[in-house]
Amino acid sequence: MLLINELFGVYIHWPFCAAKCPYCDFNSHVAKEEIDEQRFLKAYKSEIAHWANQIQANARGGEAGLKKISSIFFGGGTPSLMSPKLVEAILNELEVVFGFSETIEISLEANPQSVDASNFKDLKSIGINRLSIGVQSFDNEHLKALGRLHDVAQAKQAIEIAQNHFDRFSFDLIYGRPKQTLSDWENELKEAIAHGTTHLSLYQLTIEPNTPYKKLYDAGKLIMPNEELAVDFYELTQELCAQNGLLQYEVSNHAIKGEEAKHNLLYWRYGEFLGLGAGAHGRVALGDKRYATSTAKTPTHWLKRVEAEGVGLSEQEEVSKETQAIEMVLMGMRLKSGISLIELTERTGHTIDASVIERLQEDELIKANQKGKNALQLIPTARGTQLLNYMAGQLVEGLIDTSDLN
Repeated sequence: MLLINELFGVYIHWPFCAAKCPYCDFNSHVAKEEIDEQRFLKAYKSEIAHWANQIQANARGGEAGLKKISSIFFGGGTPSLMSPKLVEAILNELEVVFGFSETIEISLEANPQSVDASNFKDLKSIGINRLSIGVQSFDNEHLKALGRLHDVAQAKQAIEIAQNHFDRFSFDLIYGRPKQTLSDWENELKEAIAHGTTHLSLYQLTIEPNTPYKKLYDAGKLIMPNEELAVDFYELTQELCAQNGLLQYEVSNHAIKGEEAKHNLLYWRYGEFLGLGAGAHGRVALGDKRYATSTAKTPTHWLKRVEAEGVGLSEQEEVSKETQAIEMVLMGMRLKSGISLIELTERTGHTIDASVIERLQEDELIKANQKGKNALQLIPTARGTQLLNYMAGQLVEGLIDTSDLN
């Protein structure tokens, strides 16, 4: 397994979808005219060159300057709407400029209605080695309610095609939907597991601000499961997945051992990654400092900014050690493996008050295990994962700057 300081990834955002789902608050747009892929390719190449120059310019003495890429993720939006030639050209540029690790994972998100067998075959041939399919439901009525453009038959066909072309693929499902019963979800999840995938992303539906679902919910026209039923949905999910060897390694992600998504682990282990494309976020180390980056959200604004300035940045802000500690805790406690206090201190200069750890142990929200010499690992319990926001929030409140202890 790669160590945290060896993790270096690239997230590539393709901001276009065929339609906007009513529950989605992602930065996605429905194109009103034909997309100029060559213009986008030039912009992606420009951002790649910008970050390569920045990293080399800020390399500390003795460092090679550029790390090889350990994972790439094409997200969106709907990246499967990109032509394979565009995807290939971006990958070629990244490999030439940075180089790829021998075990690189290259993932691409796909929707069932936007792909076919020949497209999957082409994606595999150009280097995509992991596919993530946005199935969301195995119920046609619920697919319509979710605003999806595919039906169950198309979803099953996409899964079959993926199995024929990719050794590693995953698909997403959403549960806790309006009008969905526990029995409905049990049948859907069993059907998903029966397809034989080694990875499932299972998300409990949440009402996000500034979405059509939020307006319906506020108007009383969208009834969500009550708290008790939401817990039942979650517990059933964990039970069925565990029975079938799909172990929960993060709040919403389950995999056969060894099939965890490397790029997602990079986020949760607080690794370094570039964010390329409209509305992409990144965490970049330049010298001894770490920066949070974000780019212009709308595709046209991003393109114009890249063409004028070489990069589409809307923000590049240094992340303080305290903020790094907060982010490391919030991200790391999503993982079943939790976080190492020794690593937290080494990277951020912060630790967590022992009394807070003790209290959360007494409340059965975390376990504290020794791993290696003096390396205390904080691990969320099943109850702690269910109460993640509270548990992680308490750990954040207990953060201490170790320089204050001297």
